[in-house]
Amino acid sequence: MARFETVEENKVKVFFEVDGERFEEGLKYSYNKNKGDIALPGFRKGRVPRKLIEKSFGKEIFYEDAVNYVLPDAYEDAITGLELDTVSQPEFDIDNISAEEGVNFTAEVYIRPVVSVSDYTGLTYKPVDIEASEDEINKKINEAREMNSRTMSVTDRQIQDGDIAEINFEGFIDGVAFEGGKGENHELTIGSGTFIPGFEAQLIGHAVGDDVAVNVTFPEDYQSKDLAGKAALFKVEIKDIKAKELPELDDEFAQDVSEFDTLEEYKKDIEAKLREEKENFAKRDKESQLVEKLINKTEMNIPDAMIKSRVDEMLNQFAYRLASQGLSMEQFVGYTGQTVDKLREVYRADAESNIKTRLILEGIANQEAFEISPEDIEGEIRKMAEEVAGTEYENISKTISEEEKKYLAMDLKVRKALELVMESAVPSEEEAAESAEEENLAEVLNEGVKEE
Repeated sequence: MARFETVEENKVKVFFEVDGERFEEGLKYSYNKNKGDIALPGFRKGRVPRKLIEKSFGKEIFYEDAVNYVLPDAYEDAITGLELDTVSQPEFDIDNISAEEGVNFTAEVYIRPVVSVSDYTGLTYKPVDIEASEDEINKKINEAREMNSRTMSVTDRQIQDGDIAEINFEGFIDGVAFEGGKGENHELTIGSGTFIPGFEAQLIGHAVGDDVAVNVTFPEDYQSKDLAGKAALFKVEIKDIKAKELPELDDEFAQDVSEFDTLEEYKKDIEAKLREEKENFAKRDKESQLVEKLINKTEMNIPDAMIKSRVDEMLNQFAYRLASQGLSMEQFVGYTGQTVDKLREVYRADAESNIKTRLILEGIANQEAFEISPEDIEGEIRKMAEEVAGTEYENISKTISEEEKKYLAMDLKVRKALELVMESAVPSEEEAAESAEEENLAEVLNEGVKEE
């Protein structure tokens, strides 16, 4: 009969056994596995009787593989019967072993912490504005205009900010041309900041055909150490000036870029989509704030093995995403200069936060004693089937075990717990005032920038 005792917080020692009859099955398995490697005088390999081998070498010769054969099922039966939710690989030990009596095992393993949560309703949060401003709507419209703009050569004026200058150039340091400092027919958008600071501004006011001497200093942190911090002269020939021609902001533009007949309808659609985006962001932000408050106010001791296991899962998921892009983990590490250990460090904080969040919500679900019906489970399986094209409910339902249904039920309880926390939360007047003050300050600063 299996039993356990607590070793330390969230760690138990499980005592379980395999009787002689079951261990004999393991010994038979071990004999059949190894007999082909054992030879005795007068017998060919694989033909030596088991009893003769045991007499010559001792029964212990078959113990290791026999134990490996019976242990997994025995351990699984033990933790299932004891209803232990383990979160780490067990450390096994053998107390007693004999061919006649069987084996007495112990296993030390970490179990899932049970978290008690208090005051999880009525939490306050800082609300996020979900209204779409005129500036945000205009920004979206201008992005659409930029995408539908035409580039036209300009012959009647000099270069202005925002123009595209087609140039030939060559760079010199102390009168000597340097490697990588030459280009022909290069299109440079003035004001883009893609060239060395100060380069683009010195082309403003010049016309096609001008030869311009551009003096710049490479930044101290420039990627090429040979050039970092050095003064350079670029000889630049302006070959062409191009300017973007934006479409007129009218009903015809709206018809070209959308399904709407008028500019007003197009604007209203942008406003509605922006509001939806903001509502989704506000929901995620509210959830993040409330979960953070719950984590900060709830004491829990998470086994390090549990965090490591979660980090392993995250790394495996990342490796899977890389594989879908045709990359292996080894290639990624080689290209980026990262190491797997560094990736583990990066993932660890998220893993710990994810575990704490889950444990807190499970704690709330248990305290609230949420009920999940078979119909709820069926509905969840139907959703799973709908998400996979060509999958029928009946087919996917057959593949889901009772244990997996338990996990589905807990997922549903966790969702209910989160809904309870979210729905009962109230916006903090103080935090709302701070949010409004920050938005007003931002508007004032923006107005100041516009006036300048």
